[in-house]
Amino acid sequence: MSGGILGEAGMSTTLQIEVADDVLAALQRDPQDLAREMRLAAAVKWYELGVVSQDKAAEVAGMSRAAFLMALSRFAVTPFQETAEEALRGARG
Repeated sequence: MSGGILGEAGMSTTLQIEVADDVLAALQRDPQDLAREMRLAAAVKWYELGVVSQDKAAEVAGMSRAAFLMALSRFAVTPFQETAEEALRGARG
């Protein structure tokens, strides 16, 4: 299969998601635009939960790491996976 986003050593899998036409109309999105937005939203959420790294999230979203980091602000997600408390603990040794 081809055209997917996740896989090992260059392999990928295509996923299909059925979305009703009225949902596309309500969101004012064409199917390709909605697919890109869904990929980005999933990547952001998985990154936020600590499931994937920034690099892997950017790969899932189909963009560069820099573009992914900029996109995080749209979703009000910090690019830092550590909390301030965790960072302070790490700095103290």
